[in-house]
Amino acid sequence: MRALAPILALVLAGCAAGAQTGNSDGRELADALAGRTAGEPQRCINPSNIDTPRIVGDSILYRQGSRLWLTRPEGGCPSLAGDPILVVELTGSQQCANDRFRTIIRGTSIPGPYCRFGNFIPYSRPR
Repeated sequence: MRALAPILALVLAGCAAGAQTGNSDGRELADALAGRTAGEPQRCINPSNIDTPRIVGDSILYRQGSRLWLTRPEGGCPSLAGDPILVVELTGSQQCANDRFRTIIRGTSIPGPYCRFGNFIPYSRPR
């Protein structure tokens, strides 16, 4: 039993670190969306007038003027961790839910697995 104590301590420390990271991402997302109201989820957005995506935890934020669009990958996307570069594969003139994307870790050229966008939720400031 004594041999398991150090292992249990490491496991619990890892869980605590993961929870702190999640809380940090939650605060960052809350700060980004502060003062904004969610609109009706949309299936597609126009990629020609949106800024570079910002990855916050398991969420992806796009800025379009004063509006933010929030999407979360369908089924999750573990390759969003860290500070990856998002590579989006457009199949038409719009970026839509279920469109595929990959990530590339900065400083490498090795792409991660394919992930799929979820619906896009607009967040706007009240007028």
